[in-house]
Amino acid sequence: MGSPLEISVVELDRLRRGGGPHAVLDVREPWETSICSIDGSLNIPLTMIPQSLERIPRDRPLVVMCHHGGRSARAVEWLRQNGFDSASNLTGGIDAWARQVDTTMATY
Repeated sequence: MGSPLEISVVELDRLRRGGGPHAVLDVREPWETSICSIDGSLNIPLTMIPQSLERIPRDRPLVVMCHHGGRSARAVEWLRQNGFDSASNLTGGIDAWARQVDTTMATY
């Protein structure tokens, strides 16, 4: 069975705390990641995804995130069409992460 199309911030937090294999792909722009980001995430802006496929891990669940979940949903759709069956969208994006998981994180 493949990865879910969407994953909540609570589920991602549980995965990260449990140390399970996963990767977080942040498709926001550099100015956005300079405000806040999740430690250890791979930052590739949405428009750069097609030419950056060799940088994106295929060997573990891939959680794709942006600010609120719109760009990352488009990225997940494209990635899944191009063989990344383990890609899941982070529902609510980093905004939801900052409000529900890491309340010390800056928001914008």
